[in-house]
Amino acid sequence: MAKKLVIKVTAGADAPERCSQAFTVAAIAVASGVEVSLWLTGESSWFALPGRAAEFELPHAAPLPDLLESIRTAGQITLCTQCAARRDITEKDVLDGVRIAGAQVFVSEIMADDVQALVY
Repeated sequence: MAKKLVIKVTAGADAPERCSQAFTVAAIAVASGVEVSLWLTGESSWFALPGRAAEFELPHAAPLPDLLESIRTAGQITLCTQCAARRDITEKDVLDGVRIAGAQVFVSEIMADDVQALVY
């Protein structure tokens, strides 16, 4: 069994089911004691900002702010460097505990031993 789960979510409000699935899997993994690293890329980048998750709605899905908070509390959340730059998001804009990092860090994480990577 993988000791760490790295999840890259590329979808936001533009593909709500795919977005919700990524956050749900990450939150369930954290609750199960799995080490989780969630990467926000593309349209999911907006969820690194305070209050943005509260704007997300998907019927019959767990509230995104709750999922995000559980991941943030017990896991690592990273905002893609290029995605942040394209949206004029800086380190001073993001939620506490969210880091901004690039492809080199992502590749380093997914190539480590005992890691499972998922992309949504």
